[in-house]
Amino acid sequence: MTTDLPGPPQESVPSLLRPGARVFVAGHRGLVGSAVVRRLTAEGHEVMTRGRDQLDLRDAERTAAFLRDARPDAVVLAAAKVGGIMANSTYPVQFLEDNLRIQLSVIAGAHAAGVERLLFLGSSCIYPRRAPQPIPESALLTGPLEPTNEAYALAKIAGIVQIQSYRRQYGASYISAMPTNLYGPGDNFDLETSHVLPALIRRFHEARLSGASAVTLWGSGSPRREFLHVDDLAAACVLLLERYDGEAPVNVGSGEDLAIHELASTVADVTSYQGKVEWDTAKPDGTPRKLLDVSRLASLGFAPRIELRDGIAGTYAWWLQQQGTRV
Repeated sequence: MTTDLPGPPQESVPSLLRPGARVFVAGHRGLVGSAVVRRLTAEGHEVMTRGRDQLDLRDAERTAAFLRDARPDAVVLAAAKVGGIMANSTYPVQFLEDNLRIQLSVIAGAHAAGVERLLFLGSSCIYPRRAPQPIPESALLTGPLEPTNEAYALAKIAGIVQIQSYRRQYGASYISAMPTNLYGPGDNFDLETSHVLPALIRRFHEARLSGASAVTLWGSGSPRREFLHVDDLAAACVLLLERYDGEAPVNVGSGEDLAIHELASTVADVTSYQGKVEWDTAKPDGTPRKLLDVSRLASLGFAPRIELRDGIAGTYAWWLQQQGTRV
């Protein structure tokens, strides 16, 4: 895996984000937020952060007061309650209400404070379960959502509409981006709440250590998913802040997908697990396929740099380091 952060296109285009801008990154301790902080810092911007112990973003009054006092030039709204199929199915109320509260507080507070630029980060789960593949941004609200994460998806759709409403009513230079499945340093490896890739890394690692002869995974392994390294996402976020000022959300992905059974095979190889992989078809698969149409982002000059296997290996190494162990 490359140790350099993915680089921006080198074309000369007037930037909507001034050099050395003061940027508040909401959710800086998470997978996405921490990567955005790394990217902004590397490009010479002044990053502002607040931990949950200092500022609960669900508290609209305190959030508005912070933004009014801090007066950032831009805000990246990466804070969210996130999780995999199990967490979304078990805690739909929290996934709906916490995300709505965060979005309402930060976006309204930023506008009241006169923040010039804001990037809201949603999710590819906003699109219908049976959306055309690859999924264009125009597929939004054209069909039923995937039931296993409907509450989270509806919260994120509300965020998009909020961004569009501030643009229409107030002329705010606010934008939204819809990332595909993300992974990388800073990911959540809790088996109860994690997404598929970190969960696979941990499952196969622990199976190898225990000498398990087989690992049983949810579903059939046939659904296809797209994955993007979080450092590539961070590069795209900065590019959008610099160059994009449209009402429509922008898909952010790799433009390639693979079957979950292929992903499992790659993770097993990276973690040196040599046992069998079995599939529990009584468990849900989720959306059959989810590949984003990234032509809008590509037209701005973006292309991901980190190959999936290299990214998985780097993420595995990072997680082992956090555990104080080695491969």
